Amino acid sequence: MITGELKGKIDRVWDAFWSGGISNPLEVIEQITYLLFVRRLDDLQTRKEAQARFSGSIQDPVYLPGQSHLRWSHFKNQDAEVMFQTVGQQVFPWLQQLGKQVNGGDHSTYSDHMKDARFTIPTPALLSKVVDMLDDVPMEKRDTNGDLYEYLLSKIASSGTNGQFRTPRHIIELMVAMTAPQPTDEICDPACGTAGFLVAASEYVREQHPSIMTDAQQRKHFHQGMFHGYDFDSTMLRIGSMNMLMHGIESPDVRYRDSLSEGASGDAEKYSLILANPPFAGSLDFESTAKDLQRVVKTKKTELLFLALFLRLLKPGGRAAVIVPDGVLFGSSTAHKALRRALVEDQKLDAVVKLPAGAFKPYAGVSTAILFFTKTNSGGTDHVWFYDIQADGWSLDDKRTPLLSEDKLGCMPLGSLSVEDHHRNNLPDVLRRWQAMEEEKARERTEQSFLVSKEDIAAQGYDLSLNRYKEVVHDDVEHREPGEIIADLEKLEAEIAEGLANLKAMLS
Repeated sequence: MITGELKGKIDRVWDAFWSGGISNPLEVIEQITYLLFVRRLDDLQTRKEAQARFSGSIQDPVYLPGQSHLRWSHFKNQDAEVMFQTVGQQVFPWLQQLGKQVNGGDHSTYSDHMKDARFTIPTPALLSKVVDMLDDVPMEKRDTNGDLYEYLLSKIASSGTNGQFRTPRHIIELMVAMTAPQPTDEICDPACGTAGFLVAASEYVREQHPSIMTDAQQRKHFHQGMFHGYDFDSTMLRIGSMNMLMHGIESPDVRYRDSLSEGASGDAEKYSLILANPPFAGSLDFESTAKDLQRVVKTKKTELLFLALFLRLLKPGGRAAVIVPDGVLFGSSTAHKALRRALVEDQKLDAVVKLPAGAFKPYAGVSTAILFFTKTNSGGTDHVWFYDIQADGWSLDDKRTPLLSEDKLGCMPLGSLSVEDHHRNNLPDVLRRWQAMEEEKARERTEQSFLVSKEDIAAQGYDLSLNRYKEVVHDDVEHREPGEIIADLEKLEAEIAEGLANLKAMLS
């Protein structure tokens, strides 16, 4: 966790951006991202210079001779006016050129996303304040870096602008914990946005498999081969890349791609795990959509096309956890039914976890669910597990305020939750029941979770909506005899008549 003092500094810088005329939270984070990257380059150069003292020469220097004035350690000490001129007129043009001339080196993954860097900080005073704040961050501490960037990204949500780019962190962590990434996985998010899923997966692997950092081969795979993210928004790519860098991922594969386009077909059966919340943008033009996806499911609906894409990208045996709108579960079109049938009959549909309707407020009130499935190409669905999440630890109104203390939020709280706490946060129960699936066989369909056989799902036309299978127990109600009710009414009427007669007598 970042300190309250650092949070306060970030808040003050954020307010300064807004008062300075930059009201788009993505632009604020983007400007901070550029400066963090410049500081990162200076740190790389410093390390190379330290190595050169032993080897005699700098291998692949970040800064060429005569460029020392572009370094963070140089301009951070300048007066505000001079710094403003240096950064705006020299550092950023150099940064753009660096992005266009990527030629290897341990900073090239991120350099590529800087070729369109624009300097939009409006005043020298604001730049000086931002530089001072970032200079206080100990860059060698991964936890601090990651928490700092997560706090910045949370500002997108609290601002109420562009929040569609952020899946709630506690939902991401539940999906990651349920899929349990392994050190050998290759993980992909084809609509990565700020890379929240990839970051959460990396943190899970570090925590659950600490030996990955001590084995040279596993460590190389972790930094260079495990994480893959695609997006067609260059701003998201820059922010997502920096998010991963701040969480200690050295060279993730985060790059530009329209995942549904005809030209994006080179990664078939490449990944062992897909974690995603793809955009539900409605419809696409057939001409721009990959023909092999249209062969799987003939539709213009992006939510269906992304599911077909996930099946194409997964290796046999690969698994996926993806968020879909409820319409995917019960839509009546030929494409909807065909895709659900394929998941149940041709692949292995593991679970449908229903999210509460307010999970994505205040940006959208759409009802959603998480689909968990495994690519087999030969069937394998025996039973499908359903869970009805009714509370996720946060209020389901537009404010989305926490209902419990921080240590009781998320899917892995500190200690067990009481029955009362469970009514406010179902996520730990979801994970516990998922990990004890044998016990689920005994549950009735009246409970919060239950199993449904493939045969029952097929009989319902492959409808995957939870309410199709959930049974509701109605309490027995004893009704009185009609004669008794009439007698009571007559008695009441007589009492009213007597009262009116007494009132008239008093007035006469």
